[in-house]
Formats: sequence, C-alpha cells, structure tokens
Amino acid sequence: MKSFIFAFNSVSPIIFTVAIGYLLKRLGLMNGDFSKQANKLVFRVFLPVMLFRNVYGIENIGTVDFGYVLYSLIALLIIFAIAVPSVTVLTDKKRCRGALLQGVFRSNYALIGIPLASSLFPGEGAAVATLLSAFMVPAFNILAVIGLSIFNNDGEKPDFKKVLTGILKNPLILGIVSGLVALGIRSIFVNFGISFRLSEIPAVWNTLEYLSRIATPLALLVLGAQFEFSAIPHLKREIITGTIIRSIIVPLLGIGIAYFAFRDSFGGAQFAALVAVFCTPVAVSSVPMAQEMGTDAELAGQLVVFTTLSSAFTVFLASFILKSVGIF
Repeated sequence: MKSFIFAFNSVSPIIFTVAIGYLLKRLGLMNGDFSKQANKLVFRVFLPVMLFRNVYGIENIGTVDFGYVLYSLIALLIIFAIAVPSVTVLTDKKRCRGALLQGVFRSNYALIGIPLASSLFPGEGAAVATLLSAFMVPAFNILAVIGLSIFNNDGEKPDFKKVLTGILKNPLILGIVSGLVALGIRSIFVNFGISFRLSEIPAVWNTLEYLSRIATPLALLVLGAQFEFSAIPHLKREIITGTIIRSIIVPLLGIGIAYFAFRDSFGGAQFAALVAVFCTPVAVSSVPMAQEMGTDAELAGQLVVFTTLSSAFTVFLASFILKSVGIF
C-alpha cells in the first residue's frame, strides 16, 4: 500500500495539471493561438532559463558520477541506433519517419523528468537529475536534429552544416551551455578567494526563479490544451507503434538493464533520474522542431499526447516496482 501511495503522489500532480489544461481548452480559456504562443515562450524562454538556473545551482561539478552518466548516454545511443532503421519498417509514410523516430528516443526530461525525479527521490533526486541534464538534454537535441535531417521530407542527404547550426541555436542547449559557463566563472572566482554568486543579487536571481518556475506548469497546461484526437484514423498505426515502444520497450531497456547490471552501483537518486529519462513522454519541443525540419508535425503532436497519457501508467508502474524492491 505504501508503494502504491508513493507512486500515486509522484505522478498525479503531472496528470492533474495536464487535465486542467484540457479542461481550460474545453471552457474556451485556452485556444489554439494562445497555446502555440505559450509553447514558443516555454521552448525559447522559460525552459532555457530553468535549465540555466538548475545547472548554475549545482554546488560542485566534481560530484558527477561519470560512470552513471556514461551508462545513460550509451543506453540512449543504443535506443537511437536501433530506432533509425526500425522506423523505416514500422511506417511506409516517409514524412512520418522523423517524427516517429523522435517519439521513440526523445523524452520530456527537462520539463517533466527533473520535477519527477525530485518527487520520486526528494533532495538528492533533483540534484542527480540536474547534473544528468547537462549531458542528456544536449544529447536528446543533437540526436533529434541528426534524426530529422536523415529523414527530411525532401529526401536529400543530410546537410551537416545545417545540422550543426540547428544544434548550436537550440534554446535548450544554449540554456545549459550558459549555465555551465556561469558555473565555470563561479569556480574561477572561488579559486581566487571570491565567493560571489548570482544569488547574492536578489533582483537578478529572483527574476530567474520566477521565470524558471513558470516553465513546467505552463507547459503541462499547454500540453493538455493541445490534446486532439481527430488525427487518429490516418495515423493510427504510427501512433500505436510509437506509443508502445516509448512506453514499454524503452523503459524496459533503459531501466531493466540498469537494475540487473548496476543495482549495486546506482542508488535511489540515480534510478529516479533513469525513470525521468526513459519513462517520461515524448518532449513537447519535438513538435515545433518537427515542423521546422519538414517532418510530420501532426504525428509529432499526437505522439506527445498519447505517450503523455500512457506514461502516467508507465511512470506509476516503474516507481511502484522500484519502491517494492527497495530502490526508493
């Protein structure tokens, strides 16, 4: 019973916030234009600020467990490598392949994953998830740009200059890189006996706090407001396939291997972050990226919707099992 309550309390705030967003749309308080603009704000402003704030809040970069980070990155790369040829078999619609690929490997780690890890393992879970975000968020975005370039709608060979430009201009990566630069400058100051931190400037730090706190609730509300089920008939195969792989196969690979091979090395905080990486739904930012890079943005949106619904059960089941076996 304790495991059930633990899992419910960890997952329910996310589900309820998304449901409220859907209700607000039904009441006419969040229309399509508002949702699109809000989504842009989250992707270009609030989420990058949140990532900057999280990275800068790291006390000591030396605490990073690089063995754990390496496992997470290798697991992600293996899933991506398997998914690239698989999507050509799973759908005969060329325009859908890039969106389906994103749906398989790309999680909503920054937006949902970090708060989820904090909920699953309070205190240390947030710290580990934030440290891991400095590696995983760039990896997700770099692989997304590469994957969408491979399956671009024009059928042309990938333009590596365009791929590199897309990576360097990605707002999420810019947020993390800015945080790492600021963290590096702070470390240099410490070496010279200067303990200055941005938190000592209330006007600046409080503003960053306000903006970063907007990211998760607003994005979840917008996600609920964007729920549409009209595309199901002609994208049924791709939606079902992508949702099953993202919600069942990916968590089994990412967390299952970690449990059987590294349960004596990884603690509860590390497993909480792995749940955040491999059990969360497709990233909301996959939709505007799909639209900008010529793949099926409609399918990308549907995968966000349905993996969000299915991930509620996936995250619940994963947290319940890990709690039952004594990881949490």
